[in-house]
Amino acid sequence: MSVPRERIVLYALLTSLTAISIDALLPGLSEVGLELGVAPPLSTQHIVSLFVLGMVFGELFLGPISDAMGRKRALVFGLCIYAIGTLVALLAQSLEGLILGRVLQGGGVAGPKIATRAMIRDQFEGEAMARVMSFLFSLFILVPMIAPALGQAVIAVAGWRGMFALYLILASGLGAWLVLRHPETLPPERRIPFRPHTLLANGRRILAIRRVTLLISATGLVFGAQLLYLSTAADLFADAYGVHDTFPLYFALLAGGIGLASYLNGRLVGRFGMDAMARGGFVGLTMAGLVLLGACAISDGHPPLAVLLALGFAAFFAIGILFGNLNAMAMRSLGQVAGLGASLIASGSSLVATLFAVALGALYDGTVSVLACGIFLAGAISLLLGELASRSADTPVMAVR
Repeated sequence: MSVPRERIVLYALLTSLTAISIDALLPGLSEVGLELGVAPPLSTQHIVSLFVLGMVFGELFLGPISDAMGRKRALVFGLCIYAIGTLVALLAQSLEGLILGRVLQGGGVAGPKIATRAMIRDQFEGEAMARVMSFLFSLFILVPMIAPALGQAVIAVAGWRGMFALYLILASGLGAWLVLRHPETLPPERRIPFRPHTLLANGRRILAIRRVTLLISATGLVFGAQLLYLSTAADLFADAYGVHDTFPLYFALLAGGIGLASYLNGRLVGRFGMDAMARGGFVGLTMAGLVLLGACAISDGHPPLAVLLALGFAAFFAIGILFGNLNAMAMRSLGQVAGLGASLIASGSSLVATLFAVALGALYDGTVSVLACGIFLAGAISLLLGELASRSADTPVMAVR
């Protein structure tokens, strides 16, 4: 089944709202810290990591809502929560208030994230779904490549609060586009009523599949490696290499690794299959982390910038391969409960990622060592989990209604 290009573009923009909400704000974290102050145990790292914690709760509930009320309503509801969080952050007078707004933003952005995946699952399955998701990633990869530069420009003109005004405009525009131009992909006869006991029963059935739970954990670790980088990147480049104004350029270079991998994955997954592509991604992430750890060991945590960029690009290339396949691999057994399944996969992996990034981020010491350790651990453990998942039964879930 083919899908209009307009829908792919809309899916890419809706999904990229998560990336721009994180990446465009990175150049302004130091300005936020100066204006609002930083009082332990909170730090500007949490402006990124606790945004993802908000996603955990949004992802858990918006999927079942999309199964019960339709994908469009769930998506619009999520955008409304996102807009409320944006206003709270825009008007915040303390770091605590800003982080509250970010948690609400994270909860709301789960609507576009979950509902677009479920829309794709409504229309595609198997290798075709993996191909569409990979092309989706290759389209919106421009966002993390240009977002820090965009954020730096907006912040230079309007301060960090100007970014939140831009977030509000984006959410409003995408919501209007969706309502006016996109049809509902889940017909009424396929909807599952929003009943707590039904959700619990279906959730137990999904999580009882060993393969799915292993892939949730693996996805969370891979996302955790990326989140660790995102939450420390601005400080890392400044502390270890004295990079300030050119930070968006280096950030775009590393983000390009994910974009290139996602594009190539869309071309190659039909030939080699999702499992083989994911295995290659796990191995690549592990090796990039291991070599970077070695470089840190012989340079007191300060490898040459060119080495960090080369190995960082390799690590993000591996992450791009994995993002294009892991969600499709976990979702392929969940046709009748795609919304709830997407919720559990996304919320579970986001929770793992947040715990991983916050725990390692607390050890950040101004060197590359913590990031290198995080990449290696994420790759090695997720490789093991992926191998266990590939040997587990792939049993379709029959929904309880």
